[in-house]
Amino acid sequence: MQPKLLAFIAFLFTGALLHAQTHVDEVSIDTRATFHQQTTDGVYDSHFQGDYLNLHIKGQLADNLTFRVRQRLNKEIDEKNPFRATDFLWLKWQASPKWSFTAGKQAILIGGYEIDSPPIDVYYYGAFSSRLYQYYAFGATATYSPAPGQDISFEFCPSPISPGTQDAYSYNLYWSGHIGPIWKTTWSYNYVEDELHRKMNWIVLGNKFFFGDLVVDVDLLNRAAFKQPRFFLTDWTAIVKAIWTVGKWNLCTKFGYEKNAAENVDENGISYDLVLPAGHDFLYGGAGVEYFPLGDDRLRLHAVYFRDNHDRVNNFDVGITWRFNIYKR
Repeated sequence: MQPKLLAFIAFLFTGALLHAQTHVDEVSIDTRATFHQQTTDGVYDSHFQGDYLNLHIKGQLADNLTFRVRQRLNKEIDEKNPFRATDFLWLKWQASPKWSFTAGKQAILIGGYEIDSPPIDVYYYGAFSSRLYQYYAFGATATYSPAPGQDISFEFCPSPISPGTQDAYSYNLYWSGHIGPIWKTTWSYNYVEDELHRKMNWIVLGNKFFFGDLVVDVDLLNRAAFKQPRFFLTDWTAIVKAIWTVGKWNLCTKFGYEKNAAENVDENGISYDLVLPAGHDFLYGGAGVEYFPLGDDRLRLHAVYFRDNHDRVNNFDVGITWRFNIYKR
């Protein structure tokens, strides 16, 4: 893989020299490794693991036409899905100051900060986030920006709750913006098909609040099929995360609760929600500390404890994340 990767980077740089309007803005690497420890029924186990090794490439193909690539170098690729290890591979056309259009492999626009955060910065997920088939998919997005910091997007792409090779789709209406100076939002309405070609409605309200050195995320998700006995608050998720920054330290905690009522099944007794099946709940949470020795995100050390009521495993991770630029314009 390395010779092909180097050849691709060389190709991009060569193009930048031949065409004045074409250039690479950034080529960078980030990686995270962990010493994972867990206790199950009083039995201790541990191992070292590499979590992520990502290549980032950003640049401009032509005037008002930008691109981005994020490739996971440690993720397996198979013949049925040759882009399985590719998170981003998109082109964005800035058609006007207020309109842009994106095509290619991109994030599926589901609101909420747990899903919206880069995976390398998330130490543990809830059931809904971790059980989706995919976070990234080939699709098309139109974005309208009525004011600075306010973006309204419509995206058409494969469904996140169906295998990517299946003809099941997701229609996503998404708002990324803010309400006043301390309240940031990532809200969405998602109309998605599952692998049985049934339709689900997701209303996802991701909220980020800034209180000086304390940042609090509150994610609220309501999932429902039109035929469910009740549409609201029978299949739902609530997540709260807080980070308090003290100098080079972050003190962090996150808790989530997810529940799907037992009556949310179709005429065949199959749960409308295949991600968190009817009759199940999921409580998870933990706390940790991050330290940035260089004073920025180039180097991060972390220690995190987390647990849930399903697996009932006590997890304790100690790890390191580091980032560096190969090239920056």
